[in-house]
Amino acid sequence: MAEVIWTESALLELDLIAQYISLDKPSAAKKLVKTILRATRRLELFPESGRTPPEISHLNYLEIIIKPCRIFYRIDSNKVYIVYIMRSEQDLKKYLLNS
Repeated sequence: MAEVIWTESALLELDLIAQYISLDKPSAAKKLVKTILRATRRLELFPESGRTPPEISHLNYLEIIIKPCRIFYRIDSNKVYIVYIMRSEQDLKKYLLNS
């Protein structure tokens, strides 16, 4: 069984996304956060269940998609690090260029 570890930056992004959604629909924001947390907990048993993000296929990252979000993670031994979360409509290449 793998240990799922959220990075501070990933938690911050999740919080920002939830805050934005809650401006119009607080219940939808709560539901999304619960769904994302449940999906990432599943990585404890199935850490390799995500797909390789096409934009960064040359790197050692996987992603799971929980609409409207993409959750990026990497596996290191028996640990799964949730490293970034973004809204699906955002351009990952622009984010990478600005980092």
